[in-house]
Amino acid sequence: MASRVHQPLENEEFDFILGHVPGPVLAYFTGTWPKVAAVCKEMDALVREAADAYGGRLTAVKADMTRCPGPTARYGVTSAPWFVLVTAGEVVATREGPLDRAGLKEFLDAAL
Repeated sequence: MASRVHQPLENEEFDFILGHVPGPVLAYFTGTWPKVAAVCKEMDALVREAADAYGGRLTAVKADMTRCPGPTARYGVTSAPWFVLVTAGEVVATREGPLDRAGLKEFLDAAL
């Protein structure tokens, strides 16, 4: 199965994906500065697994905070990793900080 994880490079790509993908979208904000890069890289595999596990019910969008400043500000993201679950353009849940596999599943299950 093809993964449903998109990695936009700019604000417009992020907004386009959120505006055109049916169903819930997990917006996953990352950072590249040294203190968080390793943690964010660990989250990549978990986010990909979740997108694959939920199949057509979930799409994930990975956004670097510095390359997507518009969405970062719009969703009040102040650190990385940061998770925002959006359905029909509305935020239904947010979570700051790293998650393990069970924590991510719990976060998604509670909001989906």
